Amino acid sequence: MTDEKCKVIEHRELGSGYRFISFDAPKIAEGATPGQFVHVRVPGLEPSALRRPFSIFNAEEGRLELLYKTIGRGTAALNAVKPGDVVSVLGPLGHGFPLKCNGAALLVGGGFGVVPLYFLARRLISKALGTSEAKAPIVKLFVGGRTKNDLLALDRFEKLGVEVHAATNDGSFGAKGLVTDPLDDELIQLRTAGEKFELFACGPDPMLKAVSMRATGSKSKGWISMDRHMVCGVGACYACIQKTVRGNSRCCIEGPVFAAEDLVW
Repeated sequence: MTDEKCKVIEHRELGSGYRFISFDAPKIAEGATPGQFVHVRVPGLEPSALRRPFSIFNAEEGRLELLYKTIGRGTAALNAVKPGDVVSVLGPLGHGFPLKCNGAALLVGGGFGVVPLYFLARRLISKALGTSEAKAPIVKLFVGGRTKNDLLALDRFEKLGVEVHAATNDGSFGAKGLVTDPLDDELIQLRTAGEKFELFACGPDPMLKAVSMRATGSKSKGWISMDRHMVCGVGACYACIQKTVRGNSRCCIEGPVFAAEDLVW
């Protein structure tokens, strides 16, 4: 964990209230793992204001990338940050996804939940290509949102060679319905073929519970990133508690990624 003074490289609007920001952050980027997060001290807020937590979208070659949505005073203030500004970023924080997968890697994201899954897809593929076998694993993304405007960075997943299956509540993009609909079709095919798979998920709680139940029900590994507000980010405030088989766990320290079989819903 490092409190790094990071220069803003790029900051732009993505549409529908979503924004992309990247920093020159060599120390944080070097140690970052998919599923971890950072705490940003947002310029323009009073000195006593708490840092804001953000999932890591990507980290490579000294560059830290975040996607965020303007939803409150902190993110509204972050909108004003410009390239060249220096921002205090604390991280990487938390416990991320494992980078080994037994079988196909099925990534399931609900709306903004695709953010850590892109970093995960990159690492799973690049890690495999760095071996002597030089064969990338099967990585598929199942992503859902209310409308097509809630589906983010699909082009970047496709550039990695990730097969994308989308679903929207209103049918404006992909299948009409829930993301678990195309996921269930895939699970049926894999079970019929006797092929192994692991599930990696991030998004709203109802979706995470559904994915977790599918993992445990099929006796496959499931890795679930819980969306909790990490107020302090270092385990001191106990504001991000999640019930597990071991009792109450702090998402900022023991999580935010948990094994599906460890979660209590």
